[in-house]
Amino acid sequence: MPNPVSTIRNLGPASEAAFARAGVHSAEEIEDMGPDEAYRRLLLSGAQPHFIGYYVLVMGLQGRPWTDCKGDEKKALRTRFDAIKASIIGTKEKGRSDLEAALQFFGVVERRG
Repeated sequence: MPNPVSTIRNLGPASEAAFARAGVHSAEEIEDMGPDEAYRRLLLSGAQPHFIGYYVLVMGLQGRPWTDCKGDEKKALRTRFDAIKASIIGTKEKGRSDLEAALQFFGVVERRG
């Protein structure tokens, strides 16, 4: 039986729901496709792009707490995040800040629209 998405470190019910909307239903699917493709699928499903959500996923797949992301590693991840985001046209909701998008990803604020 596949493991739920929430078994990946740093990910909880809100992330699990977001991945389900993207058609991804198990931790194994995310592990197999890797963080960049998994995050790209989230964006394609309508999730708002935000850097925190991306590096939380990357760190979780490495079995590390999200607070480990620092320095040059964080800069490199930002470059990858920006490339993923740039490859997805029309996903950024006008008027929503990156902080609001991050809070929405974790289920703290509701999706607009």
